[in-house]
Amino acid sequence: MYRLPLLARQVATARVHPAVSSMLSSAPVMSQRRTYAKDVRFGSEVRHQMLQGVDILADAVAVTMGPKGRNVIIEQSWGSPKITKDGVTVAKAIELKDKFQNIGAKLVQDVANNTNEEAGDGTTTATVLARAIAKEGFETISKGANPIEIRRGVMLAVEQVIADLKKMSKNVNTPEEIAQVATISANGDTKIGNLISEAMKKVGRDGVITVKDGKTLHDELEVIEGMKIDRGYISPYFINTAKGAKVEFQDSLVLFSEKKISSVQSIIPALELANAQRKPLVIIAEDVDGEALSTLVVNRIKIGLQIAAVKAPGFGDNRKNTLHDMAVCSGGIVFGDEADLVKIEDIQLSDFGRVGEIVITKDDCLILKGQGKVDDIARRVESLKDQIKDTNSEYEKEKLQERLARLSAGVGVLKVGGASEIEVNEKKDRVNDALNATRAAIEEGIVPGGGSALIRCLKGLETLTTANPDQSVGVEIVRKALRQPCITIARNAGVDASLIAAKVEESTDPNFGYDAMNNKFVNMIEAGIIDPTKVVRTALMDAAGVASLLTTAEAVVTEIPKDEKEGGMGGMGGMGGMGGMGGMGGMM
Repeated sequence: MYRLPLLARQVATARVHPAVSSMLSSAPVMSQRRTYAKDVRFGSEVRHQMLQGVDILADAVAVTMGPKGRNVIIEQSWGSPKITKDGVTVAKAIELKDKFQNIGAKLVQDVANNTNEEAGDGTTTATVLARAIAKEGFETISKGANPIEIRRGVMLAVEQVIADLKKMSKNVNTPEEIAQVATISANGDTKIGNLISEAMKKVGRDGVITVKDGKTLHDELEVIEGMKIDRGYISPYFINTAKGAKVEFQDSLVLFSEKKISSVQSIIPALELANAQRKPLVIIAEDVDGEALSTLVVNRIKIGLQIAAVKAPGFGDNRKNTLHDMAVCSGGIVFGDEADLVKIEDIQLSDFGRVGEIVITKDDCLILKGQGKVDDIARRVESLKDQIKDTNSEYEKEKLQERLARLSAGVGVLKVGGASEIEVNEKKDRVNDALNATRAAIEEGIVPGGGSALIRCLKGLETLTTANPDQSVGVEIVRKALRQPCITIARNAGVDASLIAAKVEESTDPNFGYDAMNNKFVNMIEAGIIDPTKVVRTALMDAAGVASLLTTAEAVVTEIPKDEKEGGMGGMGGMGGMGGMGGMGGMM
């Protein structure tokens, strides 16, 4: 049954039943309106509102794109505002008051998040592509096209573009290329690029590089070779060097225990063996306290026994695994383990770990030149690599990678310096992006940067065959979207964006592109303006997946915001009636 709109129904009723019409006009407005528990909107009206939200988010993110992109200042609920040029950080900070606009913004925010999780960079590109696909999709649907077929056409085109990107991709081999990738991702900062390249050279391509706040005005690279744990000596009485307040031993024996050591009887055999060998002894256990600790301290002070005790790092399984890593690295065994039946009192000389050098401060312990068997270490490394592949938890993956780095090539620490906390945080965002882009480039190779790689893929879409005209419309939507990254970079550089994109498209040289930093056309590979293939691929896939789904929406359901009642305490005015209580005097 076809229902007349509300206004038309009221006009018709007024003409047919004037009496009923007068009753309706005198009734409250709410009685004329159908009320929902949730707000439901349909068709082009709601698509237009969602697109407004997409536009607001994409505009805020797009200003950061390219070497001449600007920063965005984000207010924070605590501390000073954050200044950043990182696309995903900007996207996450945006929340709109209008529910329907917010839904559009949140869906594109998901695109940036997914790209960031998978590739670690390219979030701005993904956002720009998502907006372009959603905008074109909405326009074609309003003209009567089938949204489901359009989505199929979009995904068909994306598959073709990804295949072309893989053909175009070139492997990264030299430290110079690594530095170029890092520099482009760090917004043209060559110092950051060279620092990351140097770190990769020292810790290897599979090595772990972490980013921390520095304590100086300059960026620094610290490479921790060997195994470093964040636990220092249990007692300062173990210190054997006046300079630096630390314990330093050469060619030392190490005793590993998973359990707490409180009884002196349990460690006397170990002390006698170490003394007989005339070698220092370091005990790494869950804890050393009570009688055992006081005995070690007395022997250290009175007879100069070369001894030190350190708490094992971490908690639970993490502590157990770290102890076993250290034991493998130094060629010892871990006492107190459920699977090991050897008691600490029955220790033999072969059960000790052996290290060439050990340095213990009050905060950490560095073990160098472990004398573990090469085959055992290689097996442990392979086991850790398998565990990294199998785990889904980001936290576990990070811990496993740290353990892997300690066993293999060491850990590189990039200390980001700056004059203020705001400056350090802004630079840290760029360093993290550069680091992720570099890893992505090593994984899948590089393509020409500046949005030119996507423009080169336009030719492949000309020959693409589709099942129906609506799918062809989907392919055309992707064709228009592929130009957008190059246009956005040029627009942020303050030049005629359409002209730049047309000139790049006209060229037959696959590496030809626009250098926005120096405002000229160059060979992108030779100029070092390159993007990791994985970043471009992931950005396009995520953008097309979410944006094309967005175009298929016909209805949107949201919660209706509840009106907050103002002046809750106003009701207390009624207490004025208590004045009548004066008449109670006559009851006495």
